[in-house]
Formats: sequence, C-alpha cells, structure tokens
Amino acid sequence: MTDVPEAPAPPSVPGSTRRRRRSRIPTPVLLVAPSVLFLAALFLWPIVVGVAQAFTDQDGTTLAHLRRMVDDPYFWDATRNTALLIVVLIPLQFGFALAMALLLRERPRLSSFYFYVWCVPLAISDLAAGLVWLAIFADRGYLNSLLARLGLGDGYAWLSYDNQTTMFVAVLLAELWRATSLVLVIVVAGLQNVPRDYDEAAAVFGATYWQRLRYVILPQLRPSLQVALILRTILGLQTFAVAQALTGRSFPLLVGETYQWYVTLQNEGVAAAIALVILLMSIGTAVVYLRVLRDPTTGGLR
Repeated sequence: MTDVPEAPAPPSVPGSTRRRRRSRIPTPVLLVAPSVLFLAALFLWPIVVGVAQAFTDQDGTTLAHLRRMVDDPYFWDATRNTALLIVVLIPLQFGFALAMALLLRERPRLSSFYFYVWCVPLAISDLAAGLVWLAIFADRGYLNSLLARLGLGDGYAWLSYDNQTTMFVAVLLAELWRATSLVLVIVVAGLQNVPRDYDEAAAVFGATYWQRLRYVILPQLRPSLQVALILRTILGLQTFAVAQALTGRSFPLLVGETYQWYVTLQNEGVAAAIALVILLMSIGTAVVYLRVLRDPTTGGLR
C-alpha cells in the first residue's frame, strides 16, 4: 500500500500577515478608547483653551493678563483666604468625619438614622447651604435674635467688611457643615473593608484603643483617606457659592475672583489666568498627598 503524498500547503504571504496583525486593534484599547475620548473632550480641551486665553490676546502671545492678575490686590487676598480656608477646614473635616465614622462602627442604637442625618447636607446645593447660613449670620438673623433674647446685646455685624475674622468663621462653618458628610461617606465605606479580626487580636494582646486606631485601623484606612483628602482639597479650592452667598466679594476667594473677572469685568484672559492658578494648586496638593501617603512597606502608592 503506497502512501498518498499530501498536497503542499499554500505558501504564506508575509506581507498580508503583517497587515492583518497591524489592522487588528487590541480589545483593551477599544474598551478604554471611549473613556479616553470623553476625558479629553471634558478636561483636556478646556485646559488647552484656558491656557490659550491666559497667554494670548488680539496681538498674539502676551503676559499682560498675568501682570494684571498679579497687580490686582483682590487676587492676593483671595489666595490668602483660600489657602487659610484649606489649612483650617480640611483637618477639621477629617477629624469630625473620622470620629463619626468610628462611632458608627461601634453600631450604637439608631446608627443608621444618625448616618442619614449626617448625610443630609449632601443633598443640599452649595448656594442653598450658603443661604441657610446667611439666615443665621445676617444682621437680623437667627443668631442675633437669639443673642438679643438672652440679653447679650442688640446684635453683631458678623458679615461686615470690617470683620474679616467673623466672615472667615461664617464661611468655615458653612463649608464644614456642608461638605464633611462627603468625607464621612468615604471613610465609612473604607471602614467596611477593615477586618475586625485584626482589631480584636490587637485588643487581646493588650493594645489600647488609641494604639489599635493608630497601628491597625488607620494604616488599613490609608487608601480611603488618600482619596478623600485629594477630593476634598480640590473641592475646597473651588469653594465659591457658599462664600458668595454669605459675603459676596468682601471675603474674596480664588474661584470668586475668576467669576468676577469673567462675568462682571468681562476679561476672559485674567479669569483664565486665575483658573490656571487654581489648577496648579490642585495638582500640587494632589502630588504632595500622593507622596506623603505613600505606603512605606511597598514603596509605592496604595
């Protein structure tokens, strides 16, 4: 019996194989492409336009908008007030949010009710929150009415231009009440991923509550704290509606100055320059947080 020789395979064409490989787009690229295009249209293009507005005018490239921004005294007051608000507000928000989250972790009676009550400000817009606190701190507001009933005076001009300290306190309290619930939600979600076994084992070996908090809970809560810290700092730099409702331009902030230059003074170039300052501050603080909160055991970010 003789073997039938097999027909030789048709020769492959290297050029067509390479073209077929090049034309095939990887599936991960196809899945990521819509998000990349969306982010580019939503963030990258406005940044490009903002940079162009800040450094150009009818005659071409210019630094006139930056010089006018720097020469404006409101800009430096707004920068100081914004930085001071961030420095004071963020630690207070995290302190209150962490305390409330740890309290909810112990599951007291009506803990779900407490959680929903503390999260009510999340459903209130910035402007509405400012108006609520304006009703408290106005010359004929609830606070002065209470002081008058207690016989502690006829009232105090809390939001007067001459009282920068009380204006700052009013804006601080309004932002603290309005935005702490956002940090609380993130921290509570992070605590759900912290196993109680580690905490209980540390307690068995004699660790105090503060030792367990420092060495067991907080290290495992690092990713959630990192996200909340970056998010709240960026949103804190964008504080506008609350301060606008309470003080107007008497207590200037950077976003408020952007609004003033763009809407009231009709100067898009200076408004874009101030917006770039806010962007650089946001990026700078985010980079600092990422480096400071780096996980020392892995040498990278968690």
